[in-house]
Amino acid sequence: MAKPIVGILHPGSMGAAVAAQAATHAATVLWCRAGRSERTVARATRFGLEPVPTAAELLDRADIVISLCPPAAAEDVAREAGTHGFEGLYVEANAISPERMERIVGLLPEALVLDGAVTGTPPSGGEAPTLYLSGLAPAAAVVEKLFAGTDVTTKVLGTEVGQASALKLAYAGLRKTSQVMGALSLGMAQEHGVGPELIALASRLTGSPLAEPGRIADTAARAWRWGPELEEAADLAAAAGLPDDLLRAAARTLARWNDNKDDDSLSTEEALRRLRRS
Repeated sequence: MAKPIVGILHPGSMGAAVAAQAATHAATVLWCRAGRSERTVARATRFGLEPVPTAAELLDRADIVISLCPPAAAEDVAREAGTHGFEGLYVEANAISPERMERIVGLLPEALVLDGAVTGTPPSGGEAPTLYLSGLAPAAAVVEKLFAGTDVTTKVLGTEVGQASALKLAYAGLRKTSQVMGALSLGMAQEHGVGPELIALASRLTGSPLAEPGRIADTAARAWRWGPELEEAADLAAAAGLPDDLLRAAARTLARWNDNKDDDSLSTEEALRRLRRS
């Protein structure tokens, strides 16, 4: 059986790394450079992805399309693929609610849509994220084969579209709100000169977000992505009849760092300063 052609929409830090793993069993991995930043171009080049000038060409050539983009853009990306008439396997791997996942299925009437969710860090240096899948078993089997023996582990949750999305958002709510609370707690302690004492206390707790205070700056750099994920998680909670206030408050807190998008030079002190109201 011929190797599939894979297209990635769009190669961010996670998308590019996951796409590079797919290249193990793919004929080639395509990406569209139209409208992408120089940083994205450099990243895609580093991972050996094949550039195409337009999304239309990518959709024409690809047998499998993987969508890994900011959650707010997921429906627009799917709509473009559906309008183009994409007929292949579409892996919707963004952090979105099950309700949005269902809407995306409707936007792609000619495609076979698989629900996906990536947890963990981008695959590099021995890191092995997990790609959870839910949907029709034959489609899941294709993706399992695509990543077999790579640094991306796959796990099928079931045949119901929305299961992978629900797991991702539930996990994001747990992990990312803890990072927000860690930043707020350290900011309060430092205001009264007891920051080191708080870190010492918190370090005794298993999995404490303050075990590594430097992660506060990492959270600030990723807040532009994390905030929308928590809004999606809040929608999931509300749909389940659960309070959504905590998740929405965490999303609003993260929004204060939106101007620090992917700024890896930010210090913990500067991140906390920007978190405070002026």
